[in-house]
Amino acid sequence: MRFYAHTKSDPDGTPRPQEEWEPLFSEGCATLQGGECEKCQSLDPQHGHLNKVAYLASKFASEMFPKGSQDRESAHQWGYLAGLWHDLGKFAPEWQTYLKLKSDPHSDEVSGKVDHSTAGAQYSVKTHHLFGHLLGYGIAAHHCGLLDVLTNGNSCQEARLQKHDIPKVDNAPEAITQRNVPEFPPFLMEIMRADRNPFSAAFYTRFLFSCLVDADFLATEAFMNPSGTRSRNAAPPDGLREIDRLLSDRIKAFGTPSTNDIVNQQRAKVVSDCAQAAHQKPGLFTLTVPTGGGKTLSSLHFGLKHALKHGQQRIIYVVPFTSIIEQNAEVIREIVASLQTETFTPLVEHHASLSPDKETEQSRLATENWDAPIIITTAVQFFESLFAAKTSRNRKLHNIANAVVILDEAQSLPVNYLTPCLRSIQELTDYYNTTAVLCTATQPAINYNEAEFSIGLKNCREIIQNPQMLFDALKRVELSDIGEQTDAELRQRILNSKQALCIVNRRKHAQALFRQLPENSDRYHLSALMCPEHRSQILATIRRRLNEDQSVRLVSTQLIEAGVDIDFPVVYRALAGLDSIAQAAGRCNRNGKLDHPGQTYIFRPEDQKAETFVRETAQVAAQVIDLHNDLLGREAIHHYFDLYYYRQKPRWDEKGILSNFAFDQRLKSCPFRFNFRTAAENFKLIENWQTTVLIPFDENARQLIQALRNENILLHRTLLRGLQRYTVQITPRLFNNNATAFESLRDGEFHVLISPELNYSSEFGLILDEAHASDQFLNVSD
Repeated sequence: MRFYAHTKSDPDGTPRPQEEWEPLFSEGCATLQGGECEKCQSLDPQHGHLNKVAYLASKFASEMFPKGSQDRESAHQWGYLAGLWHDLGKFAPEWQTYLKLKSDPHSDEVSGKVDHSTAGAQYSVKTHHLFGHLLGYGIAAHHCGLLDVLTNGNSCQEARLQKHDIPKVDNAPEAITQRNVPEFPPFLMEIMRADRNPFSAAFYTRFLFSCLVDADFLATEAFMNPSGTRSRNAAPPDGLREIDRLLSDRIKAFGTPSTNDIVNQQRAKVVSDCAQAAHQKPGLFTLTVPTGGGKTLSSLHFGLKHALKHGQQRIIYVVPFTSIIEQNAEVIREIVASLQTETFTPLVEHHASLSPDKETEQSRLATENWDAPIIITTAVQFFESLFAAKTSRNRKLHNIANAVVILDEAQSLPVNYLTPCLRSIQELTDYYNTTAVLCTATQPAINYNEAEFSIGLKNCREIIQNPQMLFDALKRVELSDIGEQTDAELRQRILNSKQALCIVNRRKHAQALFRQLPENSDRYHLSALMCPEHRSQILATIRRRLNEDQSVRLVSTQLIEAGVDIDFPVVYRALAGLDSIAQAAGRCNRNGKLDHPGQTYIFRPEDQKAETFVRETAQVAAQVIDLHNDLLGREAIHHYFDLYYYRQKPRWDEKGILSNFAFDQRLKSCPFRFNFRTAAENFKLIENWQTTVLIPFDENARQLIQALRNENILLHRTLLRGLQRYTVQITPRLFNNNATAFESLRDGEFHVLISPELNYSSEFGLILDEAHASDQFLNVSD
């Protein structure tokens, strides 16, 4: 009997003949004997699906560990077995009959599906009652997503393992069934023997699952949609080396700074320190550089040199705000532009805006698996993926291993998720050949301290050889506390300066202050209610006017603090966390062009309403302000994080994420008590996801939206990336209260503003009825 994995139809729905279907298994495959198979490598459509998935899954799994290590060899075996057994249930006659009926135009409508995932999960547990459970979680979940071990219903791992009404798989060839579950990788075996740490086992299970689902998607796509496979990134073997060459050329082009150019002298010193530290072994690093010290290019310089030295595959840049992605991606894209071809993309941006979440052929093509040399993503996307249950979000995880992860503005990690975030970073750097660089101007005190901070990171190394000297040399700002200020007083202070920036915590407050400035005062306003293209145009105008010494008064929400390269002589900052205050000061005399220190003023606004996070950190900052003269000094920063992190121990894992992973060998039914789905539901860096809306801001936006209306056009990467320049994120409540202002496209996946002339302002961006909507300003956005 010939077994099949997938059928195929013409675009009009006409089934293809059986000889064009994808075989389930090819017994002559060389990989079965540990060799290399050209048909697996080429994803030959007439080669067995299980063979191809096993080949890819084993390749992905082994690449998570250093070459030559025993962990790498063990992971290769685990990945291979996961791929070989994941569709074991398709050997059942019932499933083959279902597949044939489904493709027969003359048969009645086929209803229901035949469970083909459970068989492989049960077989892995039957083969090895302990280790087999780690395979079982991923195999059972390769379509539905990772499950909890036990729930009140039938949708849980124990129920799947005890399920009796599944088809028998006696037809499966011995080449598949006569295989044993491999031993744990040595690193994991050592951990389990020492303290039976269930989190490490769950982490490995999730990464193995990532290898399986990515392999399954790619192998299926190669058969069902070959054009999609051809459009995927085909990275040249020397991709990272070429990017390193281009970045080095850019750095050399800056030239040697003049003797009186202190700022650029110190930036050159940062680059030099990064190049020297890159030769150290993989692991944990901190990069403590003042705002304006050139962290973006310097950290990338370190990452590329380090990855090339240690055989790591990519650089993943993790930032807290989408506004930083816009700027950093633009800088890096300009450097690597010459490498961009029809088959190779050196840089991929990935955040939640316009990233389709449904498991369809189109969305899989549009949702990257991070198979590119440089990834720029958000902290939300990065950390939530590490705890996600959905196949679409897990798929990329194996590409985080064996990489350099640069965590920009690391101090922005929320205190109530510190334990799971830091534990994940430690796990990656200890065991998965990953290097993490915590890159910030205000380094939080997150190092391990048994007495005060037991969840802290161990074995961190500082890249900058003399951070204090660097901070002293780059001190370009004087910080003053001017106490409570009414809006009228603040208005007058802003008008007294030819060029001034004022940053507040709420967008309503920013709008009110902007309106109080005279229309002829060269006033500007920035807000997250403006689409990225709009913000970019305003920032370009402001930079030009600053460079030409023209008057500029800018009122902004805090989005301007995160990586926006802008330089004012005077900055006013509403009281917030000390790290935010330091970021605001980083927009003041940023390039050291003044012959005197820039002036940054902290004030308490008369509008005392603030989003919860800002209010909480502002209260801590207020305590530090009263006790330190140098608020940007390392002592003040350490004291701030001491109060904010160390003294909030009950909140370090407020949602109990780590309690979802337990181990009890006495429970034979399922000793690994993993609640993957519950952990995913509870791990939300942003509690309430925003609704993304599209703004017909200019002619380019209107053309892209018109393409979106044409449902014959696939949601390809170019279209989605283009549309991202015209998005605004709002609360679901605000969207629902103004639903009639939007046109919904693609089955409600996209929402387009109907009348921008009424609901979009050149001064404020999106204008909607907010009578019943909250005015929260999110500190972390995706």
